[in-house]
Amino acid sequence: MKEIEGNLWDYHGRAIIAITTNGLVTRKGEAVFGHGCARQARERFPGLARRLGASLAQQGNHVTSLGDGIVSFPVEHTPYETPDQRLIERSARELASLADSMGWDTIVVPRPGCGGGGLEWKEVRPILERYLDDRFLIITR
Repeated sequence: MKEIEGNLWDYHGRAIIAITTNGLVTRKGEAVFGHGCARQARERFPGLARRLGASLAQQGNHVTSLGDGIVSFPVEHTPYETPDQRLIERSARELASLADSMGWDTIVVPRPGCGGGGLEWKEVRPILERYLDDRFLIITR
């Protein structure tokens, strides 16, 4: 994986964009996109919350291609808890596998669980390094 500086959305259309998500679904069947890049994605792509909500209801809290060049990257079970490092590890493994099966050559990922999630990058980075190769660009700012 490579660490880069920039805006996640500057890569849309040129790469797959991973957004950090949780597993909560509202009564309306929509995923909860509380803050950060998930909230930005909800604002940019109407219907995205419903697509992820349907996926969560069918397959649970797993990495999912949502269309529009967006993929979910679960970091927590609900938006009311601290990100789970085991879930981040599973998501990294699933994202790498999905990238292999889909033939993706560039995937941009924010620092999962860091920022609004409260985890330290020095804790999360070694987890990601086990699974994400040089196709994966980690936005550091």
